Amino acid sequence: MTARGAIRGQALTGPGAAVVSRFAPSPTGRLHLGHGWSAILAHDLAAAAGGRFLLRIEDIDGARSRAEHVAGIGEDLRWLGLDWEGPVFQSQRLALYDAALGRLRAMGLVYRCFCTRAEIAASLSAPHGPQPAYPGTCRRLSAEEAEARAAAPHCWRLDMAAALARAGGDLIWHDAAAGPVRADPAPQGDIVIARKDAPASYHLAATVDDAEQGVTDVVRGVDLFEATHVHRLLQALLDLPTPRYHHHRLILDATGQRLAKRRGSPSLADLRAAGADGATLAEGLRAGRLPTSFSWPNS
Repeated sequence: MTARGAIRGQALTGPGAAVVSRFAPSPTGRLHLGHGWSAILAHDLAAAAGGRFLLRIEDIDGARSRAEHVAGIGEDLRWLGLDWEGPVFQSQRLALYDAALGRLRAMGLVYRCFCTRAEIAASLSAPHGPQPAYPGTCRRLSAEEAEARAAAPHCWRLDMAAALARAGGDLIWHDAAAGPVRADPAPQGDIVIARKDAPASYHLAATVDDAEQGVTDVVRGVDLFEATHVHRLLQALLDLPTPRYHHHRLILDATGQRLAKRRGSPSLADLRAAGADGATLAEGLRAGRLPTSFSWPNS
């Protein structure tokens, strides 16, 4: 026991547990060097332990996912010299997310939100002092009001205060660099659990998938460090195991910004077309060497 209560969550990483890592890209564009770096780290972590490296395609956004990008992911990983198990597709796992949402609904921890982005932005610009990302407008609807509007477009949000009260105790997760971390998801407010245009949010789908696939080690960029606070809370609420986390540094472009599909960062396919050798590139990344025009933070 701790001063604040029991530490919740069952670890997947006890003595003798096989290492299972994963790479989970969205097929909404070609992979860039940062994706490749993350895949290499996850692959090598499992390979060094004689474990398993899984490929999961996070294609839950049907409007933006493309079959050609799924094929491109395989091409890029093979070019880097990686092998994997899978893939599995989130679009084929919707019943798992629906069941998880149903459990949260049964506990009274989620509510329908009918607000548009414009309405949320307007409410946050009002002079009422510091506010979370979402001000809880629809949380104040009565059950009867929410049910009467159920046919209108809506997402499902987690009632953060109620969820934390339900979880209780200290929620601890372990990061390879930071060590033990006490989860603190409260500043993120009432996060979206199921979107208007998709049956689950990234938070819910990734948490459910990692548990269902037996992932022991989650390797991802440090930009997702804060998301892990939410995932640890969901693990406690849904009685799911807690993997180890490895949040790695990001690769920056020539302007010092993190790589991103939406900004048109050079893809692995671009590097291949320019004559780069994938195996040589992968070995360079492992040794800390980057192609010209890319950089590590603070280097």
